[in-house]
Amino acid sequence: MRTPLVLIPITLVLASCATAPVPLAGDYAALTPADSVASGRSGDRVRWGGEIIKVELAADSTCFEILSRDLDASARPLARDKSDGRFIACRSGFYDPEVFVRGRDLTIVGSVTGTTKGRVGEFDYTYARVAADAVYLWPKRALVVQQRNHWGYDPFWGPGFGPYWGGGFWGPSPIVIIKPHAEPRAN
Repeated sequence: MRTPLVLIPITLVLASCATAPVPLAGDYAALTPADSVASGRSGDRVRWGGEIIKVELAADSTCFEILSRDLDASARPLARDKSDGRFIACRSGFYDPEVFVRGRDLTIVGSVTGTTKGRVGEFDYTYARVAADAVYLWPKRALVVQQRNHWGYDPFWGPGFGPYWGGGFWGPSPIVIIKPHAEPRAN
């Protein structure tokens, strides 16, 4: 019974640390890209994020095609198989397509400027369009492997048993990070 009581303060401390990076902080309209296309609204300040699909360079700006994802408490896109549509975010300046590659997590802050027509394969698609004030490229997610000691010995519970199934006296073995990530970039 001691263990759950210890986990409560630890969980609360960790949850209080989840804040958005400075360029992404603030209050924004509760509007998804799909809602924006359906309503035809523009001018709303939004914070949207997702997975980069494509990067297109123009003479003085860079446009990102993004598969929208829900954001967590720190404004990072969640790694889930759910999407609120696609959107195009453009910002002045050069963003190297070799750094902003397909599949990376990106969060933008900006104003909805309307919609634009495009194609996804052979399908005609209407994208929400955003004039981005901030573009935040998240570090690659670390590949984490956790290996558990399934058969240990706990003096109270006996061999192979314990308060955590398979943990035994020693508990789970440590988490091994295979590929660490670099520091995030904010532009």
